[in-house]
Amino acid sequence: MDKSGLTTMAAGVLVAAAVIAGVPAGPAAADGCPDVELIFARGTGEPPGAGRVGQALADALGPQLGGRSLDVYGVDYPASLNFLAAASGADAAAARVADMGGRCPQTRLVLGGFSQGAAAVSMLAGVPPVGDRIGSIGSAPPLPPAAAGQVAAVAVFGNPSARFGSPLSSTGTFAGRAIDVCVEGDPICSSGRDRAAHSAYELPPYPQRAAAFVAALL
Repeated sequence: MDKSGLTTMAAGVLVAAAVIAGVPAGPAAADGCPDVELIFARGTGEPPGAGRVGQALADALGPQLGGRSLDVYGVDYPASLNFLAAASGADAAAARVADMGGRCPQTRLVLGGFSQGAAAVSMLAGVPPVGDRIGSIGSAPPLPPAAAGQVAAVAVFGNPSARFGSPLSSTGTFAGRAIDVCVEGDPICSSGRDRAAHSAYELPPYPQRAAAFVAALL
């Protein structure tokens, strides 16, 4: 056997040994980065984490990724009745995008939010949230172009900006790669008066519709 053959065989032995020992054999496995990460800002009053709508979206999205791994990151912000603090949600989501872009440049990022969380995402898209009109919600700067380019898809639910004619699907940085889901009658994102509609986003068909849109961009 020539030298190149011995080298190839030795490399194969090392890879096999790594697999047997449970050691990742390649850089993609070694870096601990998922194929896809959903960065989701929960709605007002929900406990820390991605919230019920964010989890429903993740549950619907996972099976559509063709075996690719999915992590879910709940944006760390108050999500309280102090809507001026919504800007901190935008800042925290922006920080996560920057962190993932540096550590996991191959990970496909999906940005999402529900209600107040959707308002935070609107800020990152450069779309003035409802607070800029009535003074009840804070504001934060949009994502810098390089960071915005790292976001493959966006999904928001019950977005206050949509009520004022600025859905993220057609407005702002993420137009064309965002889905802005608004249940008919929801007073937060439309001119309707059905308050119960604002609590329907974790139910079919809304997470599934958003997941299909997102998966097509991944």
